[in-house]
Amino acid sequence: MSNKSMINRIAAAALTLSLAACGSSSAATASSSSSSASSTAAAAASSGASYKVAIVKQLDHASLDEIANAITAELDRLAAENGVTIDYGEVYSGQNDATTLQQIGSQVIADDVDVIIPIATLAAQTMTVAAQDTQTPVVFAAISDPESADLTGLDYVTGTSDALNTEQIMDMIFMANPDAKKIGLLYSQSEANSAKPIEQAKEYLDAKGIEYVEATANTNDEVITAASTLISDGVDAVFTPTDNVIMAAELAIAPMFADAGIPHYTGADSFVRNGAFATCGVNYTDLGTETADLAYKALTGGIESTGYAGTYEVMPGGIITVNSETAAALGLDGSIFDSLGTLSEVTTTEE
Repeated sequence: MSNKSMINRIAAAALTLSLAACGSSSAATASSSSSSASSTAAAAASSGASYKVAIVKQLDHASLDEIANAITAELDRLAAENGVTIDYGEVYSGQNDATTLQQIGSQVIADDVDVIIPIATLAAQTMTVAAQDTQTPVVFAAISDPESADLTGLDYVTGTSDALNTEQIMDMIFMANPDAKKIGLLYSQSEANSAKPIEQAKEYLDAKGIEYVEATANTNDEVITAASTLISDGVDAVFTPTDNVIMAAELAIAPMFADAGIPHYTGADSFVRNGAFATCGVNYTDLGTETADLAYKALTGGIESTGYAGTYEVMPGGIITVNSETAAALGLDGSIFDSLGTLSEVTTTEE
């Protein structure tokens, strides 16, 4: 899609968020690295070069904060190890506001940064548009569907994806309750990242002949009302993908679902840390570290040296996160998911 089309899309787009999710079943194809890029990297390190990096979170959020912290820690490590200076200053936050993100984009380009690292979809889209004239390298983090977000096919853009494996999360529902007859789908229609996994969930349930009930919301109050509706409808479980609107209200709705005996399966471990029952996803610290590694390659050898110019790297999944407190309230045991991957148990935190 052309940059003009991207600009129009972003102008009309609702806010989107990509959080931790099960690794996808297929990885994007990497482009080949050049030997000249390696030489450039070595020369930069030996000369004690200095670089400016802008890290831009879509908003302040537990998962995005974890990614940002991992990025800064890895950049600090790489700078010390290679004898260079990497100045990333204060991590920007767009506060989940498109206008604020556009202002940040204009600012970082004016500051003549060497690489921009946006975290989450709207931040990545906005920074990509901001950098189109200067071709400043953009290395995004945690984008669940880069193709749909128009973040592929651009020579100056790459990054990491936490693509959601909807089928595996749906499998978890029926591992815990093989007799489930009705599933609730709770999401926001303003979240672009929710569209694809919700359609995948419907296809999965249709194939199994399982009834599902959709409930949508765009504000915290609406989320609480939607959750109440699903409870009244007698659903056996609820699925929510990587949806920031629902995530923002998870602390409020998690006790409602637990009290009703309804497990909430989600597309992000941040939901689970706020009281949802379970998810399957990637390690966010690993994702942030890998994003920083790609950014360093882009700094020292150009975007082509990452091996993913115009495409992206899919992070491996297989980490099952279960809230042990919620599991106890539901009378469920997280060990039922042992066969799916590494099990991580957490408790509810208000972050």
